[in-house]
Amino acid sequence: MRTFLEHLKTFLKENVRDYAMFIALLAIMAVFSLISQGNFLAPVNISNLVNQTGYLGVLSIGVTLVIVIREIDLSIGFLSGFLGAIAAVLMKFHGFSALAAILIALSLGTLAGLLNGSLVAFLGVPSFVATLAGWLAYRGALLMVTSGTGTIIINNNTFNAIGNSFIPDIPGLSNFLPQYHKLTLILGISGVVFIVLSSIAGRRRNIQRGFDVMPLDIFILQLIFISGLLLYFTFKLAAFRGISWTLVIVLIVTVIYSFVTNKTSLGRHIYAVGGNPEAAELSGIEVKKIKLIVFASMGFLSGLSGILFASRLQSATTTAGTLFELYAIAGAYIGGVSAAGGVGNVVNSLVGAFVMTTLTNGMNLLGVDISLQYIILGIVLALAVIFDVATRRRGK
Repeated sequence: MRTFLEHLKTFLKENVRDYAMFIALLAIMAVFSLISQGNFLAPVNISNLVNQTGYLGVLSIGVTLVIVIREIDLSIGFLSGFLGAIAAVLMKFHGFSALAAILIALSLGTLAGLLNGSLVAFLGVPSFVATLAGWLAYRGALLMVTSGTGTIIINNNTFNAIGNSFIPDIPGLSNFLPQYHKLTLILGISGVVFIVLSSIAGRRRNIQRGFDVMPLDIFILQLIFISGLLLYFTFKLAAFRGISWTLVIVLIVTVIYSFVTNKTSLGRHIYAVGGNPEAAELSGIEVKKIKLIVFASMGFLSGLSGILFASRLQSATTTAGTLFELYAIAGAYIGGVSAAGGVGNVVNSLVGAFVMTTLTNGMNLLGVDISLQYIILGIVLALAVIFDVATRRRGK
């Protein structure tokens, strides 16, 4: 027992940045559930939480890479709202299909990101200034696009399904576990099995190569924790209407960005640039090109965020995008991205965005005054940054 506790203490000390947010998330959910007499953890509210996190989650993933390379992007909020409005205008007034409108919005977002990246990488404009200019410009552009009606109602069912519909269930099994969405259960359980088996295989490979691995008891505890958390959310979602298309999109984005950052040379170059730009340049990495790619990626995800948000609301409004950038940046910091650059994980940032949504959702459910909500969110963000600074100093 003593050995296990020693292993656990060492593991938590070495991985405090990665697991602190999970502990915080569980604590927040437990408190809200207790105060709301269980209503917070009702399947319908968990499903709403997941869908509400969608548009902020993809922004947090994108801005994580921006912060990793020691830059910032303040334009992503209103760029997201503006591109959602562009898609709405194309479908409502110009007869574009949902697919065409989405592709145009994503392309325009990528171009906007390339513009920001060019200003920062090639002209040397500080990213704060360049993207603040974008913040103002896209705010004005959003007001211009929506000036005629104020709110543009989207009547395209295909587009609206992205933010409001769920994957279909397996036909012919309505009498088997009728209270659950069977396909969601199958996918969730399969995902857990895949994670467990791949983790075991990865541990074996590392042992064969002579790499250091975590103690077996802690490895088992980690698998139990992750599996239990995923299975809990799987059953909660299955008890409502299952996995939403929003969640499918967010998971696809997360898998792609996680693979790129962890398994490719591009990902290694991004972290190298964030860790030490001068050393990265001397080692042959094209720093300017990396910055351009990261900002272009951020613009693309801003377009996707705008699509998810407009689809969920089934409309484009004059206030779309308000504070999106701040919530996304807060989610990234809560997820453990370092203000000093070079440190960050897209999966953790997604969880950080979920923490922000959880706080907002829980306070709304309890009827907390909006002024107090902003104060609490500000305190949480400040604590996240303080935690980041403290862990970095301790690491030194």
